[in-house]
Amino acid sequence: MVHSKDIDTFCSFIQVSRETIISLKYYESHLKIANERLNLVGKTTINNVWIRHFLDSAQVVDSIDENDKSLVDIGSGAGFPGIVLAILLKERKNKIKIRVIEKSKKKINFMKEIINKLKLDVTLLNQNVFEQNQKIWDDVIITRAFKPLEIILELIHKKTNNWKKTFLFLGKTGDEQLLQASKSWDIKYKQRMSITSSDSKIIEIYNLIKK
Repeated sequence: MVHSKDIDTFCSFIQVSRETIISLKYYESHLKIANERLNLVGKTTINNVWIRHFLDSAQVVDSIDENDKSLVDIGSGAGFPGIVLAILLKERKNKIKIRVIEKSKKKINFMKEIINKLKLDVTLLNQNVFEQNQKIWDDVIITRAFKPLEIILELIHKKTNNWKKTFLFLGKTGDEQLLQASKSWDIKYKQRMSITSSDSKIIEIYNLIKK
């Protein structure tokens, strides 16, 4: 069942049309049905989809502009944040090319159903990003609830080229992870507190150099 209070909270932060709300309601409904057999997201978050997954994912949407030509979501899981951003950017008529990399076939199949139903322009790649030889050339890199910071930074260093900005969602150990990472990396970034959790933050990296 859709919780109207959660939808109101979402809309108080992210201004969207009625059509987009309908799309997100479909996403929520399909996720809850599929989760019973596929275990796509944790059971502790499935009844809080609008805040824990939709709003959490959506809070970077205003940082994506028309000068950004391509975006890749690495380790998207059930589509967070990549599919949520695709829904929001479709409404804004932003023509950015969105790619989603996910190694789980069942999650890829779930996202494919959402993409087809909502007519989203998203490319799905069923890959383990650590095992691929090709470089990632997208302007924007995003990853949420994927791997510890040190592993992600090494991945960006080895597997990507010519990116403009990278968004990472950090939890309650974020400050400690950043401190440890600063011993090996020169990281230029901006940060802001998450609007969904006082223990979390989002960092926007715009330069990364290994020491």
